[in-house]
Formats: sequence, structure tokens, C-alpha cells
Amino acid sequence: MIDNKLFGFIGTGNMGGALAMAAAKAVPGEHILLSNRTPSKAAALAEKLGAVATDNRDCAVRADYLFLGVKPQMMAGMLQDIQATLKARKSPCVLVSMAAGLSIETIRAMAGVDFPVIRIQPNTPVAIGQGVVLCCADGVSDDALEIFRESMDGAGLLDFIDENLIDIGSVVCGCGPAFASMFIEALADGGVACGLPRAKAQAYAAKMLLGTAALALETGNHPGAMKDAVCSPGGSTIQGVRALENGGFRAAAFEAVIRAYEKTKEMGKR
Repeated sequence: MIDNKLFGFIGTGNMGGALAMAAAKAVPGEHILLSNRTPSKAAALAEKLGAVATDNRDCAVRADYLFLGVKPQMMAGMLQDIQATLKARKSPCVLVSMAAGLSIETIRAMAGVDFPVIRIQPNTPVAIGQGVVLCCADGVSDDALEIFRESMDGAGLLDFIDENLIDIGSVVCGCGPAFASMFIEALADGGVACGLPRAKAQAYAAKMLLGTAALALETGNHPGAMKDAVCSPGGSTIQGVRALENGGFRAAAFEAVIRAYEKTKEMGKR
């Protein structure tokens, strides 16, 4: 069924591009339509994926699944531009919105059509098949959902949750890579300060974080227990933990999630 469907991506920036790359693992390139405000960016990605570079209106005319990958503050204007095209369709497409803070109801209102909507919140690791895509849907048939799942099979974990939880989930999953990247950078900086070559310090930090995350998922152990398992009495790790606690490490991470969530809810009110 998936081979007979067209997947259009309006917006091929970091997130839209990452999802297009994930889709290309399951969907023939000629069935992927790419459009971007900067046409050369869509063209470059299309060449890489064997996809088709086009424009917003063509995506709106032809796509069976229309991925909306523009920033929340730009969504209303973009949908206004293609509203007449969407209304003129003989059959509805599935609108797939990845805009933080914008509800399914808001997307429909902006589009001016009562189309099926899948709201997703992906993160950047979807580009390499190691991402998380949080999803909720309304008005989408079981068959259409199954095709969507197939198209995103190469993205990583797809998890359907209630819409009232998707914003906070998106902060942990979607903003989290930025926070994790800062931690990797800081660990590497510390290694460099103590004599490690930069490339090795960064590789060690990244691989450590990857392995620790895999261990947490596989064992289901509480993070606190995993921390305790590394902290030998009178050892070096507990002194490092002490320094992190003195610096407010956990409180800062706690606050980062709350601040990002508050901003996401604020964007949804525009």
C-alpha cells in the first residue's frame, strides 16, 4: 500500500529534512515531494534522496500525506497560501504537523479544511533511525495510520500518546538532544582540559552517553541506581557527582524542561 502513496514535505530544515531522510528508507524516492522556502535546499536534499523538488502548492495538490515542517509562527501564513489548493482536492490528504504547541484543532482551523490530522513531535536523531516520534491523531483511518507507521519505520521509536501529553513529551524528546549535546560538549571540554585530544574526548563522551542510555533502556534500572553502581566508596566518581550537585546540575536540567514546556505552551496560544 505504501508504494502507491505520495509523501509531501513542506519545509526541509533540520526536522523536516530529518523526517524526509527517515521516510526515504521505506518510500521510493520518486514518491517523496520536497518543498522549502529556499528552493536550493529542497533541491539538494532531493538529489541526495532521489526525491522530487517542487513547491508548496504542488505538494498540497499531489501528496497523500502532507508533512508540515515550518516553524509554529509561520504555520498560519503557509497554510493560508495553500488553503484554496487543499479545498479544491477531490479527496483529503492526511495533514502531518510537527509544529510545537499547535493542536490538531488549531492546524485544522489554520488550514480551513476538516482533513485527517496526525500531530507529531520528532527529534533530530530520526535522521539516523535512532529518534523518537511522539504522535497523536484525529480522523485518521486505521489503514492510513498503518501506512504512516510504515513510512516512519526508519525513524526510530513511534509512540502514540494523548494530545494533552505531547507538548511535555516533545520537550523531553525534542529539546533533549540540545541538552544532551551540551553535556557531551562539557564532558569533552573537561577531558581536553586534562590533556585528552579533542576528537578522542568528544568520541568518548558521546559513546558513553549512548551506552548509558542503551543500558537504561535494556535493564529498566532507575537512573539513581545506575549512578550508585558507579560510585565506589571514597572513589573519584562520587567526587565528580559532588561537584555536579554543587553546581546545581540536576536542578538546572529540571528547570530547563519546565522553561521549555512553558515556552511551547506559549507558542500554541498565538
